[in-house]
Amino acid sequence: MNFYAFGPIAAVLDAAYAVLHNLTLFLTPLSAANAAALAIIVLTLALRLVLIPVGVSQARAQQQRQRLAPRLAELRRQHGSNPERLQRETMALYAAENASPLAGCLPLLVQAPILSIVYGLFVLGTINGHDNALLAGGLFGSPLGSSILSGWGAGTAPAVLLVGGVLLAVLLAAQLLSRRLMLAQAAASAAPAGPSSPGAAVRPVPGALSPAAQATMSGVLSWLPLISVVFAAFVPLAAAIYLTVSALWGVTERALLWRILRPATR
Repeated sequence: MNFYAFGPIAAVLDAAYAVLHNLTLFLTPLSAANAAALAIIVLTLALRLVLIPVGVSQARAQQQRQRLAPRLAELRRQHGSNPERLQRETMALYAAENASPLAGCLPLLVQAPILSIVYGLFVLGTINGHDNALLAGGLFGSPLGSSILSGWGAGTAPAVLLVGGVLLAVLLAAQLLSRRLMLAQAAASAAPAGPSSPGAAVRPVPGALSPAAQATMSGVLSWLPLISVVFAAFVPLAAAIYLTVSALWGVTERALLWRILRPATR
């Protein structure tokens, strides 16, 4: 079953095609053969501008976790021997502060359908019954519909591998910097466990991880964004462009919002 042939999805894909195709035509006098790639960059930046409130929400969620960390540590100290009580008190604290331990996941949920649309625009020969003119677009001689790995053994291999390699290097650098920021923010959010009575056992429960467990989880999860680098090697160059530009925007936004919002939580 073709996922993109489903009526509502085909209509959304067709609308996205019309926007991107018309923008490509508009930009053709400026960048000729690279117009489609430039159109992807412009639309990616426009989408990230629209998603700034989502980024702010994610940054506030991180700051909120930092602000609540000492109180969560105190709850663990007081009720660590009673998991059920600790769970109730933790959830009550989140409810009283209008917070959620899952806050900050929205950006990933928003990015997924956008990336699916970009992917579909550059793998389908026809969209909603008409030819896909976007497949004629390229970036410095590399077809936007080709992937980096598919360039092996093809006539355009040198161009695809060179352009794709640069994109992957930039994407990798952006994600490594984002990981560094994520770990720094997690370290700033970690609160000291506080004094506890000798022999007191604090057992971890769902929703109330110990500081050591939080640090371990943060370290593991911090590597997940690097999966996008592997993903970018297999998807069309158009999707790799979107991922790279979005990652550069994301790490810049994360750093700026952390700096801007941090004083408000002190």
